[in-house]
Amino acid sequence: MSAQLACYTADVPVAGTLRVELEGETGPVEVAVVRDESGDWHAISDICSHGAVSLSDGEVEDCTVECWLHGSRFDLRSGKPLSPPAIKPVPVYPVTVDGERVLVDVDAPL
Repeated sequence: MSAQLACYTADVPVAGTLRVELEGETGPVEVAVVRDESGDWHAISDICSHGAVSLSDGEVEDCTVECWLHGSRFDLRSGKPLSPPAIKPVPVYPVTVDGERVLVDVDAPL
């Protein structure tokens, strides 16, 4: 597969997130599409590596998203946890903005 439509730019505010489900080679993939405080776009797994809850329900600060349940913060560029209790990174996916369309490739994690 290749990049697929995840949402439209108007769907995600600056410093905001949107949960989407995309079709990967092995089945559905839950993705958090994020626009950081600078307006840059990111796509990461929507599932926290520690608590198995939705990261798209967390708060965006700078280039990170915080898990709402236990407070782990993840770098949106690398998926690496920046604070405990999470110790495992989450997958990060390539994002392309084509006009108003936000495209994500869940089969080519970074």
